[in-house]
Amino acid sequence: MNQAGTESNLLYEQENGIGVITINRPHRMNAIDIATRNELRRLLENLSADRTLKVLILSGAGGNFCSGGDVKDMSAVAEAGSENIEARRQRMLNLHPIVQMLVNFDRPVIAAVQGVAAGAGFGLALTADLVLAATNARFCAAFGRVGAVPDLGTFYTLPRAVGLQRAKELVFSAREVDAEEALQLGIALEVHPPEQLMVRARAIATAMANASGTVLSISKRALNQSVRSDLQTMLNLEAEGAAIALNTEFHTDAAKRFANKQPPKFRWPRKEET
Repeated sequence: MNQAGTESNLLYEQENGIGVITINRPHRMNAIDIATRNELRRLLENLSADRTLKVLILSGAGGNFCSGGDVKDMSAVAEAGSENIEARRQRMLNLHPIVQMLVNFDRPVIAAVQGVAAGAGFGLALTADLVLAATNARFCAAFGRVGAVPDLGTFYTLPRAVGLQRAKELVFSAREVDAEEALQLGIALEVHPPEQLMVRARAIATAMANASGTVLSISKRALNQSVRSDLQTMLNLEAEGAAIALNTEFHTDAAKRFANKQPPKFRWPRKEET
């Protein structure tokens, strides 16, 4: 196993092209303070340039995913009276590169969510391409409970996951959504027992690590763009993407395997196999 980096608030491991970022603040239910935010930003910048990485998994230590921004940390800043409105705005703007890097990461990102995913933790999960939930997962756009507005990209990602009206209800109510409702709403792709969550996440990641990275990258970029684009633009992207994908070694090999009736290199794992 390649221990590619260990930070005080984050753990990172990489093996066979699969990287796992674990928020490691279990004593704070993995709440994100300023130090953790800065570490995550630096780590993602490094990973963006690491072409040995094929799939990225986001997780949390100690039975929770992430309880959001560290309110204790924010309260300390407020009590010190060291921030005016513009300083607070700038502090939030400093979060945006994390959102952009994850949403636009040119390889698949999986969020493995157990326990609490609240506030910014909910937003962090929604930056992933696929969200896998443990049966004990609890999602909550909790911002309104502390007099805050959604952050970490939630205004963008949540309506795309559940639709506009339901997104408004979840933000206005700040209520919890359990794993089964998250599955029904489209927040989660699958639900698994906690002990099977990372097993399933790694199985899917392994399958995608064996897929064509070119195809996954092109497909992710096109699908992200489709929700704010038009038909002709998407048809152009389709043609351009196909021309590139069909010129790769992966496609040539896959075509030969198909012609020779050999098993494909890439196959999505069925639930019962994990």
